[in-house]
Amino acid sequence: MKGYKVFYPDFTAKHNSMKYKENETFEVSLPIKICSHGLHFCLKASDCFSYYDFDPKNIVCEVEALGEIQTHSDDSKICTNILRVGKILTWNEVLFVANEGKDNTGHSNSGDRNSGNRNSGNWNSGNRNSGNRNSGDRNSGDRNSGNRNSGDSNSGNWNSGDSNSGNRNSGNWNSGDRNSGDSNSGYRNSGAFCTDSNPKLILFDKLTDINVRDWENHEACQIMSNLDFTLWVPSSHMNENEKKANPKYETTGGFLKMIHIKEAWTNLWGNLTDTKKSVFTSLPGFDSDKFFEITGIRA
Repeated sequence: MKGYKVFYPDFTAKHNSMKYKENETFEVSLPIKICSHGLHFCLKASDCFSYYDFDPKNIVCEVEALGEIQTHSDDSKICTNILRVGKILTWNEVLFVANEGKDNTGHSNSGDRNSGNRNSGNWNSGNRNSGNRNSGDRNSGDRNSGNRNSGDSNSGNWNSGDSNSGNRNSGNWNSGDRNSGDSNSGYRNSGAFCTDSNPKLILFDKLTDINVRDWENHEACQIMSNLDFTLWVPSSHMNENEKKANPKYETTGGFLKMIHIKEAWTNLWGNLTDTKKSVFTSLPGFDSDKFFEITGIRA
């Protein structure tokens, strides 16, 4: 069984104090136990960097197990009692075997010319991008310079619409920030062609006396900033349908799953204290039915 092993610059490794050498065979006593006793390596070079820094100073070698083996449940990690250390790879060779794509300086990329990690698109400098030419992280669109954009050509962050130059817009053609409507130059407007920079906030479909900029400093708003709509699913936890829909999971080690807003709320709500939960139930005009309809939480 052949694979790859990373060593520290002095040719030592984790789990033991053994000094390794190129083109030599090493052996430890039985019984072996993965992550505890034995000689470890990975079938996939990309998996090695879950345990070692992706650093050109480290040594990467081709290896082969010649004795008994044990496998790891989460990735391609292998444990054996007899290990043959083969040739040392150049860093260019490491980049080639650690990526399915070409000309990457990062690792676990299935796309090309990525300097980040786990990208399935091309020319990304961030991480886990499925689009192209993204310099941020977790973008599914193209040519985004911000983070977590699902639209295209966004220079801000968390935009789901198109052609926005502001931040966190869900509408289109906005030059302001956090607009859910279209063509707004103001701030947090839900209509179109609005210029108001501090409109009143609507809660539970009712206009309140709270200005949107005051709302941003409200504890409820701060708590909601912790909502996470992504979930990294390792290959060991993927079902067959997910594997078919993400055929490059073997290279990336899994896939980034987008979860529904109600699942994100369930994950957040379960970690809140009763005091934190009351921040929402004490909001002006709190409507439990509407809160449940949106979040899936019965408060």
